[in-house]
Amino acid sequence: MKPDPQRRHVLKVACNALVFAAAGTMLTPLHAEDYPLRPVRLISPYGPGGSNDISARLLGEGLSRKYKQQFVVENKPGAGTRVANEQLARATPDGYTLLWVAAPFAINAAAGLSQHYDIHKDFVAVGPRVLGPVFLIVNADSPVRTVADFVRMAREKKDGVTFASPGVGSGPHLTAELFAAQAKFKGLNVHYRGDSTAYTELLAGRVDATLTAITTALPFIKAGKLRVIAVSAEQRTLVYPDAPTFGEQGFPGVVGYGWFGLMAPAGTPAAVVQQLNRDANAVLADAQMRSKLLGLGLQAEAGDSASFARFIDAEVAKWGPLIRSAGIKLE
Repeated sequence: MKPDPQRRHVLKVACNALVFAAAGTMLTPLHAEDYPLRPVRLISPYGPGGSNDISARLLGEGLSRKYKQQFVVENKPGAGTRVANEQLARATPDGYTLLWVAAPFAINAAAGLSQHYDIHKDFVAVGPRVLGPVFLIVNADSPVRTVADFVRMAREKKDGVTFASPGVGSGPHLTAELFAAQAKFKGLNVHYRGDSTAYTELLAGRVDATLTAITTALPFIKAGKLRVIAVSAEQRTLVYPDAPTFGEQGFPGVVGYGWFGLMAPAGTPAAVVQQLNRDANAVLADAQMRSKLLGLGLQAEAGDSASFARFIDAEVAKWGPLIRSAGIKLE
C-alpha cells in the first residue's frame, strides 16, 4: 500500500510544530515571563562586609523572595572593581549573571585606564541606583561651622588644607578635588584604607577634614566630637537631613557621591532587563529596605535602565576633565 502524500504532509507539519514547541521550551529562560528558572549570580566588586556587599545581599534577598529563586552574591574584589567588571563583560547574556556595579566603573573610564572591556559596548545598565552621599566633616574643636568658614581657612593656609580620603580615585577623593577646584584653594588628599581610619586621623587632629561617607562618624557626631558642615548632593539627604548642601552655601557645582547599581552583560534580552529594573525598583522602594539602606549611609534612587545609563555617562563626563586637570594618576 502506497503512503498517502497528504497524510505525510500533515504528519510533517505536526512534527515541525512539536520541534518548535520544544525549542520554545528551551528558550524560555530568556523570556521575562519565565525568568528566572535557576539561581542568579550577583557579583559584588568588593570584599565582604562593606556597603556594596551588604546592599547587594539586601537586594539579592529581596529578589530571591520575589522570584522564589536564589540571587547568590559572589565577591570579586580587585583592580579598582575591574576584576568584577571584566567577569560580567565575559558572562553569558542570559540574565543569570549580574553585577552590583560601583562608582569606579565610571571613574576608571574617565581616567582612561587600560581595561579589557568597553563600558558602552559590553554592558547594559539595568538600574536602579543607590547613592552614598559624602559629607564635609571637621573636628568639633575646629572654628569652621560653614562652607564659607572652611574656604576662608583653606585660602589662608599656604600649604593647603588636608582631607582624609578612603582611597585614590574614590568618589570622596574626587569630590574633595572638585571642591578645591571650584572654591579655588589648595587641597591635599591624604589617603587611608577606608573611612574608619580617615575618621581616626580627623579625631586625632592630624587632618583638617574629611569629605566621605558619614556612617562611621555618626557616634562621634552625636558625642559632639565631630561637626558636619555640608553634604555634596543636589539636595538634602535622609541619610543626615541636618546637613545643608554645598549648593545652599554658595557652591552648587560640588556634587559627588559613591554609588551602586544593577548591571548586566550586553545582549541580555530587553524583556529581562525591563523586568529586573521594575522588580529591583520595587524591592528598594520597600520601607524596611529603605531603612536598612539609610543605616548603611545609602539612599535608593528609582529610575529606569535608560536613566541609569545616562547617569553613568554623566559621571564619566564630569570626572574626566577633573582627573586630567588635577593630574590624578589611577592604577
